[in-house]
Amino acid sequence: MARPRYKRILLKLSGEVFGGRQKYGIDLEVLSVVANEIKSVHDEGAGVAVVVGGGNIFRGVAGAVKGIDRATGDYMGMLATVINSLALQDALERLKVPCRVQTAIEMSSVAEAFIRRRAIRHMEKGRVVILAAGTGNPYFSTDTTAALRAAELDVDVVIKATKVDGVYDKDPCQFKDAKRYKKITHMEVLQKRLKVMDSTAASLCMENKIPIIVLDLMKLGNIKRAVQGKEIGTLVEVEKQGGK
Repeated sequence: MARPRYKRILLKLSGEVFGGRQKYGIDLEVLSVVANEIKSVHDEGAGVAVVVGGGNIFRGVAGAVKGIDRATGDYMGMLATVINSLALQDALERLKVPCRVQTAIEMSSVAEAFIRRRAIRHMEKGRVVILAAGTGNPYFSTDTTAALRAAELDVDVVIKATKVDGVYDKDPCQFKDAKRYKKITHMEVLQKRLKVMDSTAASLCMENKIPIIVLDLMKLGNIKRAVQGKEIGTLVEVEKQGGK
């Protein structure tokens, strides 16, 4: 078996992915696809941490627009990520993949509290670690959570699995002439305000020299190919000293 190029990865999954075609709740068929994709990477021998969004159940920003206090809405969104994380844990365990859910908000009867050294130890023992409840603080996105946990867990790459096959210069759903980048730097992402991750997350990855791969989750095998080092989606790479 070929060794993966990236030995330890952090996979960022949006809540919308879990919603599938229905967009709300959890699409069990999509959940099965996601679990099998993670299993394929786990079987390659890579250490895997997963950060899951909660937008398929509740999004704090949207709640704030409709009159819910922003901080309260964000806490509700964090709880939604726990629901998705437990569902993913169950799907992985059905595939005989050992895993643990760790949450930034303590809820000992449901999952472990996030402890950095314990999470690393789980990965060293071959367990997938699912990181729920964001950072535990309002006003921070799950993108920022992914960047923060990636730095804490010393991962080799952040893989952002979405419904789009990479990073474009403009919205490909609205503009037919949108062009996809194969490679781009974190600084270019920030300067061009490209929708890869929010600026806080992109800055964190840049400061900690963590590359980001953006790819289409629903194209089977993409995550495995990315972990193997094959050219998939868009690579947001660390800027070389002295410029490109």
